[in-house]
Amino acid sequence: MQKLARFLLRLFGWELKVAPPPSRKYVLIGAPHTSNWDFVVGLLALWGARIRARWLGKKELFKPPLGYLMRALGGIPVDRSKRSNLVDQVAEIFRREEEIAILITPEGTRGKAPYWRTGFYYMALKAGVPIALGYADFRRKEVGIGGYLYPTGDIRRDFAAIRAFYQDKVGLRPEKQGPIHIREEVEEVASD
Repeated sequence: MQKLARFLLRLFGWELKVAPPPSRKYVLIGAPHTSNWDFVVGLLALWGARIRARWLGKKELFKPPLGYLMRALGGIPVDRSKRSNLVDQVAEIFRREEEIAILITPEGTRGKAPYWRTGFYYMALKAGVPIALGYADFRRKEVGIGGYLYPTGDIRRDFAAIRAFYQDKVGLRPEKQGPIHIREEVEEVASD
């Protein structure tokens, strides 16, 4: 699968670049997320780099018979009906596993979002794992992981570093690319 994925990426003009991870466990964010093609290019990149990333889904998606397929594709069921904290659930998953990468798209949508969701940040912080800066730059036709950031707890400072990394990455539909801000930053600007 790795050879086929690398061949297909090259065939379509994509270059795969993956910085080696500093840890066997990490939260992998994927951005910018502006089209369904992000999934295709990202999946080929994951296969090409031999990264078996997992993703989170509501537990209802994992009922038989579809549940078997969802798990085979890397899905991890989470219970969103309880008042349980998703960050705590994910931190527990990281604690149990010896090696795991959990993929999250922080924009939360393919449409233009006013800010990034920060759950990925707090999951990595609570679990004590780095954030892998995954990207698909359609302008350069480059896909991969450009680096890793260990969250410090100072979300504004850490988001400034994340913003600096993604500032020149362009999605397939740039008009759907939202700013890389946390909600508090957007609310502060709106209240001024």
